[in-house]
Amino acid sequence: MNSLTAAYETCETITRTEARNFYYGIRLLPPAKRTSLCAVYALARRIDDIGDGTLSPADKTTALAGLKAELSDIDRSADPVLLAVADTARRFPLPVGAFGELVDGVQMDLTGTRYDTFDELVGYCRCVAGSVGRLCLGIFGSRADPHASEYADALGIALQQVNILRDIREDLTNNRIYLPSEDLHRFGVRLSLDAKGNLVDRDGGLARFIAFAAERARLWYERGLRLLPLLDRRSAASAAAMSGIYRRLLEQIAANPRLVYDRRLSLSGWQKATVAVRAMAGVS
Repeated sequence: MNSLTAAYETCETITRTEARNFYYGIRLLPPAKRTSLCAVYALARRIDDIGDGTLSPADKTTALAGLKAELSDIDRSADPVLLAVADTARRFPLPVGAFGELVDGVQMDLTGTRYDTFDELVGYCRCVAGSVGRLCLGIFGSRADPHASEYADALGIALQQVNILRDIREDLTNNRIYLPSEDLHRFGVRLSLDAKGNLVDRDGGLARFIAFAAERARLWYERGLRLLPLLDRRSAASAAAMSGIYRRLLEQIAANPRLVYDRRLSLSGWQKATVAVRAMAGVS
Protein backbone atom coordinates (compact mmCIF):
# COMPACT_ATOMS: atom_id res chain seq x y z
CA MET A 1 0.00 0.00 0.00
CA ASN A 2 1.49 3.36 -1.00
CA SER A 3 1.38 6.42 1.23
CA LEU A 4 -1.39 8.15 -0.75
CA THR A 5 -3.68 5.11 -0.59
CA ALA A 6 -3.01 4.85 3.14
CA ALA A 7 -3.76 8.57 3.54
CA TYR A 8 -7.17 8.19 1.92
CA GLU A 9 -7.93 5.12 4.01
CA THR A 10 -7.10 7.15 7.13
CA CYS A 11 -9.55 9.83 6.04
CA GLU A 12 -12.28 7.28 5.30
CA THR A 13 -11.82 5.71 8.72
CA ILE A 14 -12.10 9.11 10.41
CA THR A 15 -15.23 9.94 8.43
CA ARG A 16 -16.92 6.59 8.94
CA THR A 17 -16.20 6.77 12.68
CA GLU A 18 -16.90 10.44 13.39
CA ALA A 19 -19.36 11.68 10.76
CA ARG A 20 -22.52 10.29 12.34
CA ASN A 21 -24.78 12.34 10.07
CA PHE A 22 -22.75 13.17 7.00
CA TYR A 23 -21.49 9.67 6.23
CA TYR A 24 -25.01 8.62 5.29
CA GLY A 25 -24.73 11.01 2.34
CA ILE A 26 -21.02 10.64 1.61
CA ARG A 27 -21.30 6.91 1.00
CA LEU A 28 -23.80 7.54 -1.83
CA LEU A 29 -21.01 9.01 -3.97
CA PRO A 30 -18.93 7.06 -6.50
CA PRO A 31 -15.51 5.96 -5.12
CA ALA A 32 -13.36 8.87 -6.38
CA LYS A 33 -15.72 11.52 -5.02
CA ARG A 34 -16.40 9.58 -1.82
CA THR A 35 -12.74 9.26 -0.86
CA SER A 36 -12.09 12.91 -1.70
CA LEU A 37 -15.04 14.13 0.34
CA CYS A 38 -13.79 11.97 3.22
CA ALA A 39 -10.47 13.83 2.97
CA VAL A 40 -12.33 17.15 3.16
CA TYR A 41 -14.32 15.95 6.16
CA ALA A 42 -11.25 14.60 7.96
CA LEU A 43 -9.47 17.96 7.73
CA ALA A 44 -12.60 19.90 8.73
CA ARG A 45 -12.97 17.54 11.68
CA ARG A 46 -9.38 18.15 12.75
CA ILE A 47 -9.98 21.90 12.76
CA ASP A 48 -13.17 21.48 14.82
CA ASP A 49 -11.44 19.10 17.23
CA ILE A 50 -8.76 21.68 17.97
CA GLY A 51 -11.46 24.16 18.96
CA ASP A 52 -13.38 21.63 21.05
CA GLY A 53 -10.39 19.85 22.56
CA THR A 54 -8.68 20.03 25.94
CA LEU A 55 -5.79 22.35 25.07
CA SER A 56 -5.63 25.76 26.71
CA PRO A 57 -7.10 28.63 24.66
CA ALA A 58 -3.59 29.90 23.91
CA ASP A 59 -2.43 26.48 22.72
CA LYS A 60 -5.56 26.10 20.60
CA THR A 61 -4.82 29.41 18.92
CA THR A 62 -1.25 28.29 18.28
CA ALA A 63 -2.43 24.97 16.86
CA LEU A 64 -4.93 26.67 14.55
CA ALA A 65 -2.28 29.12 13.33
CA GLY A 66 0.10 26.23 12.69
CA LEU A 67 -2.50 24.33 10.69
CA LYS A 68 -3.33 27.44 8.68
CA ALA A 69 0.38 27.81 7.86
CA GLU A 70 0.51 24.16 6.73
CA LEU A 71 -2.47 24.79 4.47
CA SER A 72 -0.58 27.58 2.73
CA ASP A 73 2.04 25.04 1.63
CA ILE A 74 -0.10 21.91 1.63
CA ASP A 75 1.75 20.18 -1.22
CA ARG A 76 4.83 19.80 0.98
CA SER A 77 3.00 18.16 3.89
CA ALA A 78 3.56 14.51 4.79
CA ASP A 79 0.58 14.42 7.17
CA PRO A 80 -1.87 11.76 5.90
CA VAL A 81 -4.95 13.98 6.00
CA LEU A 82 -3.21 16.94 4.37
CA LEU A 83 -1.63 14.58 1.83
CA ALA A 84 -5.10 13.34 0.82
CA VAL A 85 -6.52 16.88 0.68
CA ALA A 86 -3.59 18.05 -1.47
CA ASP A 87 -4.17 15.19 -3.90
CA THR A 88 -7.90 15.95 -3.94
CA ALA A 89 -7.13 19.58 -4.80
CA ARG A 90 -5.12 18.38 -7.79
CA ARG A 91 -8.01 16.25 -9.05
CA PHE A 92 -10.93 18.54 -8.25
CA PRO A 93 -11.44 22.35 -8.22
CA LEU A 94 -11.28 22.43 -4.43
CA PRO A 95 -11.29 25.93 -2.88
CA VAL A 96 -8.57 25.10 -0.33
CA GLY A 97 -8.77 28.63 1.07
CA ALA A 98 -12.18 27.73 2.51
CA PHE A 99 -10.37 25.66 5.14
CA GLY A 100 -8.78 28.92 6.29
CA GLU A 101 -12.26 30.38 6.72
CA LEU A 102 -13.17 27.40 8.88
CA VAL A 103 -10.09 28.05 11.01
CA ASP A 104 -11.19 31.67 11.38
CA GLY A 105 -14.64 30.56 12.51
CA VAL A 106 -13.22 28.21 15.14
CA GLN A 107 -11.01 31.04 16.36
CA MET A 108 -14.15 33.14 16.80
CA ASP A 109 -15.44 30.42 19.13
CA LEU A 110 -12.23 30.54 21.13
CA THR A 111 -12.49 34.27 21.66
CA GLY A 112 -16.12 33.92 22.80
CA THR A 113 -17.51 36.11 20.05
CA ARG A 114 -21.14 37.13 20.61
CA TYR A 115 -23.46 38.31 17.85
CA ASP A 116 -25.56 41.45 18.08
CA THR A 117 -27.37 40.94 14.77
CA PHE A 118 -28.38 38.05 12.56
CA ASP A 119 -26.13 39.38 9.80
CA GLU A 120 -23.18 39.02 12.15
CA LEU A 121 -24.22 35.46 12.91
CA VAL A 122 -24.45 34.71 9.19
CA GLY A 123 -20.82 35.81 8.88
CA TYR A 124 -19.84 33.24 11.49
CA CYS A 125 -21.99 30.53 9.87
CA ARG A 126 -20.41 31.30 6.51
CA CYS A 127 -16.98 30.63 8.04
CA VAL A 128 -17.77 27.38 9.85
CA ALA A 129 -20.38 25.87 7.53
CA GLY A 130 -20.73 27.81 4.29
CA SER A 131 -17.05 27.06 3.75
CA VAL A 132 -17.78 23.33 4.01
CA GLY A 133 -20.65 23.69 1.55
CA ARG A 134 -18.31 25.28 -0.98
CA LEU A 135 -15.68 22.60 -0.38
CA CYS A 136 -18.29 19.92 -1.02
CA LEU A 137 -19.31 21.68 -4.24
CA GLY A 138 -15.70 21.43 -5.40
CA ILE A 139 -16.02 17.65 -5.15
CA PHE A 140 -19.58 17.38 -6.47
CA GLY A 141 -19.09 19.59 -9.50
CA SER A 142 -22.11 21.27 -11.07
CA ARG A 143 -23.60 22.48 -14.27
CA ALA A 144 -22.54 26.00 -15.18
CA ASP A 145 -24.48 28.45 -13.03
CA PRO A 146 -23.15 31.71 -11.57
CA HIS A 147 -25.08 31.08 -8.33
CA ALA A 148 -23.92 27.51 -7.63
CA SER A 149 -21.36 28.59 -5.02
CA GLU A 150 -23.92 30.87 -3.37
CA TYR A 151 -26.38 27.98 -3.10
CA ALA A 152 -23.74 25.71 -1.57
CA ASP A 153 -22.86 28.46 0.88
CA ALA A 154 -26.53 28.98 1.79
CA LEU A 155 -27.06 25.26 2.38
CA GLY A 156 -24.13 25.18 4.79
CA ILE A 157 -25.45 28.26 6.59
CA ALA A 158 -28.88 26.61 6.89
CA LEU A 159 -27.35 23.50 8.47
CA GLN A 160 -25.41 25.60 10.96
CA GLN A 161 -28.57 27.43 12.01
CA VAL A 162 -30.13 24.06 12.81
CA ASN A 163 -27.06 23.13 14.86
CA ILE A 164 -27.33 26.37 16.80
CA LEU A 165 -31.03 25.88 17.58
CA ARG A 166 -30.52 22.25 18.56
CA ASP A 167 -27.58 23.06 20.84
CA ILE A 168 -28.81 26.18 22.68
CA ARG A 169 -28.74 24.38 26.04
CA GLU A 170 -25.39 22.64 25.49
CA ASP A 171 -23.76 25.85 24.22
CA LEU A 172 -25.06 27.85 27.18
CA THR A 173 -23.59 25.22 29.51
CA ASN A 174 -20.24 25.90 27.83
CA ASN A 175 -20.73 29.69 28.08
CA ARG A 176 -21.35 30.03 24.35
CA ILE A 177 -24.27 32.03 22.99
CA TYR A 178 -24.80 32.19 19.24
CA LEU A 179 -28.32 33.61 19.23
CA PRO A 180 -28.29 37.26 18.11
CA SER A 181 -28.86 39.64 21.00
CA GLU A 182 -31.28 41.75 18.94
CA ASP A 183 -33.50 38.69 18.46
CA LEU A 184 -33.35 37.73 22.13
CA HIS A 185 -34.32 41.28 23.08
CA ARG A 186 -37.15 41.32 20.55
CA PHE A 187 -38.69 38.18 22.06
CA GLY A 188 -37.91 39.14 25.65
CA VAL A 189 -35.57 36.19 26.16
CA ARG A 190 -32.96 36.01 28.90
CA LEU A 191 -31.16 32.72 28.48
CA SER A 192 -30.76 30.72 31.68
CA LEU A 193 -30.71 27.14 32.97
CA ASP A 194 -32.65 25.67 35.87
CA ALA A 195 -31.21 23.48 38.63
CA LYS A 196 -31.39 20.43 36.34
CA GLY A 197 -29.50 22.20 33.56
CA ASN A 198 -32.56 22.68 31.35
CA LEU A 199 -33.50 25.86 29.53
CA VAL A 200 -35.86 28.19 31.40
CA ASP A 201 -38.82 29.65 29.49
CA ARG A 202 -41.39 31.00 31.95
CA ASP A 203 -43.44 33.11 29.53
CA GLY A 204 -42.91 31.22 26.26
CA GLY A 205 -40.66 33.87 24.72
CA LEU A 206 -37.90 31.39 23.99
CA ALA A 207 -40.30 29.02 22.24
CA ARG A 208 -41.61 31.89 20.11
CA PHE A 209 -38.08 32.92 19.20
CA ILE A 210 -37.07 29.35 18.26
CA ALA A 211 -40.16 29.02 16.05
CA PHE A 212 -39.23 32.31 14.36
CA ALA A 213 -35.59 31.25 13.92
CA ALA A 214 -36.63 27.85 12.55
CA GLU A 215 -38.71 29.53 9.87
CA ARG A 216 -35.75 31.76 9.01
CA ALA A 217 -33.52 28.70 8.70
CA ARG A 218 -36.12 27.05 6.46
CA LEU A 219 -35.86 29.98 4.03
CA TRP A 220 -32.09 29.51 3.90
CA TYR A 221 -32.72 25.86 3.12
CA GLU A 222 -35.03 26.80 0.26
CA ARG A 223 -32.28 28.86 -1.31
CA GLY A 224 -29.57 26.29 -0.67
CA LEU A 225 -31.56 23.41 -2.13
CA ARG A 226 -31.57 25.20 -5.48
CA LEU A 227 -28.12 23.64 -5.80
CA LEU A 228 -29.47 20.08 -6.19
CA PRO A 229 -30.77 20.35 -9.78
CA LEU A 230 -27.31 21.58 -10.82
CA LEU A 231 -25.60 18.37 -9.61
CA ASP A 232 -25.31 14.93 -11.16
CA ARG A 233 -27.66 12.32 -9.73
CA ARG A 234 -25.35 10.78 -7.12
CA SER A 235 -23.91 14.09 -6.00
CA ALA A 236 -27.44 15.47 -5.65
CA ALA A 237 -28.41 12.40 -3.63
CA SER A 238 -25.39 12.86 -1.37
CA ALA A 239 -26.13 16.53 -0.78
CA ALA A 240 -29.82 15.79 -0.23
CA ALA A 241 -29.05 13.09 2.32
CA MET A 242 -26.56 15.20 4.29
CA SER A 243 -28.84 18.23 4.35
CA GLY A 244 -32.00 16.14 4.72
CA ILE A 245 -31.02 14.81 8.14
CA TYR A 246 -30.74 18.36 9.47
CA ARG A 247 -33.92 19.31 7.69
CA ARG A 248 -35.78 16.61 9.60
CA LEU A 249 -34.33 17.97 12.84
CA LEU A 250 -35.44 21.46 11.85
CA GLU A 251 -38.98 20.18 11.23
CA GLN A 252 -39.05 18.65 14.71
CA ILE A 253 -37.77 21.85 16.30
CA ALA A 254 -40.26 24.01 14.39
CA ALA A 255 -43.15 21.74 15.41
CA ASN A 256 -42.16 21.75 19.09
CA PRO A 257 -39.43 24.24 20.08
CA ARG A 258 -39.43 22.96 23.66
CA LEU A 259 -37.82 19.70 22.52
CA VAL A 260 -34.41 21.38 22.75
CA TYR A 261 -34.88 22.53 26.34
CA ASP A 262 -33.69 19.34 28.02
CA ARG A 263 -32.00 17.19 25.37
CA ARG A 264 -29.87 17.16 22.25
CA LEU A 265 -32.13 16.13 19.40
CA SER A 266 -30.95 13.50 16.96
CA LEU A 267 -32.43 11.07 14.46
CA SER A 268 -32.22 7.33 14.95
CA GLY A 269 -30.07 5.22 12.66
CA TRP A 270 -33.07 3.97 10.71
CA GLN A 271 -34.40 7.51 10.31
CA LYS A 272 -31.06 8.63 8.87
CA ALA A 273 -30.97 5.61 6.58
CA THR A 274 -34.49 6.41 5.39
CA VAL A 275 -33.41 9.95 4.52
CA ALA A 276 -30.48 8.53 2.52
CA VAL A 277 -32.66 6.03 0.65
CA ARG A 278 -35.20 8.71 -0.22
CA ALA A 279 -32.39 11.01 -1.37
CA MET A 280 -31.00 8.31 -3.66
CA ALA A 281 -34.50 7.85 -5.09
CA GLY A 282 -34.79 11.60 -5.65
CA VAL A 283 -37.50 12.04 -3.02
CA SER A 284 -37.05 14.99 -0.66
